[in-house]
Amino acid sequence: MRRSFDPHREPQADFNLVRQQLQHGYQGPFLLMDSDVLREKVRRFKAALPRVTPHYAVKCNPTQAVLAVLHEEGAGFEIASPAELDACLALGVPAETLYFSNPMRAREAIALAAKAGVQWYVVDSVSELRKVHGIKPDASFYLRLHTSNEGSVSPLSEKFGVFEEEIEAILDEAVKLGADLAGATFHAGSQCLNPDNWRIGIEAAVALFDTMRTRGLKPRLLNLGGGFPVEHRAAIPSIRQIAEIINAALVAVPDDIRIMAEPGRFLVSDAGWLVTRVIGQTVRKGQPWAYLDAGVFNGLLETTTGIEYDMRSDRQGDIVPWVVAGPTCDSMDICTRSQPLPADLTEGDFVYVRNAGAYSNACGSTFNGFALPEVIVV
Repeated sequence: MRRSFDPHREPQADFNLVRQQLQHGYQGPFLLMDSDVLREKVRRFKAALPRVTPHYAVKCNPTQAVLAVLHEEGAGFEIASPAELDACLALGVPAETLYFSNPMRAREAIALAAKAGVQWYVVDSVSELRKVHGIKPDASFYLRLHTSNEGSVSPLSEKFGVFEEEIEAILDEAVKLGADLAGATFHAGSQCLNPDNWRIGIEAAVALFDTMRTRGLKPRLLNLGGGFPVEHRAAIPSIRQIAEIINAALVAVPDDIRIMAEPGRFLVSDAGWLVTRVIGQTVRKGQPWAYLDAGVFNGLLETTTGIEYDMRSDRQGDIVPWVVAGPTCDSMDICTRSQPLPADLTEGDFVYVRNAGAYSNACGSTFNGFALPEVIVV
């Protein structure tokens, strides 16, 4: 029977599922994903943003069982590589419903997507427009705009996004090629805590659509990108607060424009508990250090990007700041220098990382011979 959730709070993965899993023994770090929460997150996103179709960003957690649950709940998918394409096709997702949102791709990747039937491709440069059009002349394109990432934990506006003064050249090239440039997208920044970024992006897209029409182009897609945040140790704007701003801005978008978004973190982060263990501890210059069997290279990379995870323990001692490091012999493998944890934490204790379903296994490696966390979907 499906659990009921507090409508005023985002759902959290059931910690009892972690306890049950540990009864089978512990062979190493694992990421437990609660499928009830995955389903609930898709439903909440749709309810908050009724005009917006969610297309899950596969890169966030590409576990096939996770994708299957999201697919069952009616989420679409956004891909960035042939491997992500294959994962979606294996689920029976129609290729024409996929959006290839990596603005810079190898020719071979484009050819594979075109052969499979992928129709929509993002671009933010003349060169990429020419490249994709040369391989798939009937492709449909959406232009990624450079927009504000103010207030996001991980700004994404440096690597991708066309600046206002560069737009004209891309529109000219689309008209010259006869390319179907028919949409716009932007990214508010990963773990965006400033809802106004979406308003700014929508307004920029609406202005772009007006310019496109003057050149005979026919806009019909607005992609709001990702960046929808989740709670770790600090308060965040809720999906309802973000939706109020987005929905108000969308009033200016004509009904014949299809509106979608690419939520990743929002759909999967809350569904996951990363379970790891203390393999050693010491004190250096008066500060306690805990070394875990999962670290920067195998599960906790996002600690280096500004994400402050809520880590918990079974211990009941006074809470003090710990340096938390991973198991490798690399000095880069330090997750945080001020993690609140019980003072009596010791070797052999479990550390439970709340809301870790996003970018944990996806960004991990087997560097130094340490395994990735096993992903268990229940």
